[in-house]
Amino acid sequence: MRIRNEEKVQLVKQKAIELVVSDGFEGFSVNKLAKACGISVATIYIYYKDKDDLITQIAVEEAKRMSDLTLEGFDPESSFSEGLRVQWVNRAKYVMNNPTSSAFFEQLRTSTYQEQMMQCLIGRFKESMTLFVQNAIKKGEINEMPMEVYWSVAFAPLYSLLRFHTEGRSIGGKPFFMNDDILWKTFDLVIMALSPQSKN
Repeated sequence: MRIRNEEKVQLVKQKAIELVVSDGFEGFSVNKLAKACGISVATIYIYYKDKDDLITQIAVEEAKRMSDLTLEGFDPESSFSEGLRVQWVNRAKYVMNNPTSSAFFEQLRTSTYQEQMMQCLIGRFKESMTLFVQNAIKKGEINEMPMEVYWSVAFAPLYSLLRFHTEGRSIGGKPFFMNDDILWKTFDLVIMALSPQSKN
């Protein structure tokens, strides 16, 4: 039995993510991956049963890493404004520090692997996010609303800014670079939009 080489495993993961981002799932193959890694196809099959197993395992591991980083320093019992600010910081940091992994998730979101990825976000991540929103509603910091509405107002603006930043341009092709001023002006507008007082 051959010993698992962790350096090779990490190389395979990195190159697999890069290839999915550049070629899509349709253009991804184990042969291409082996060539990109400079190893044999047989070596990849030491670590993974097949292509689906490889992508699923990588998706699950990356989703767990993303959820751990998103929850770093986050307290679901904190005030709504403070807790959401921590989430914005963590999510922005993840996307800006991991652009290839973020693009990989975008590919997964519209693929047959979405279910496996979402399954690993159920647990500590989902529980923390749900508890945070429920606490904010109980404290009267936000109104009760469908989760889809909450997410669209609370996070879609952040991800739009991050997409502009990653692409280096905004609407109409205007050069764009995210800075703290833009980030927190947008955050303040989100807090206002979700505040019960904004309805008066």
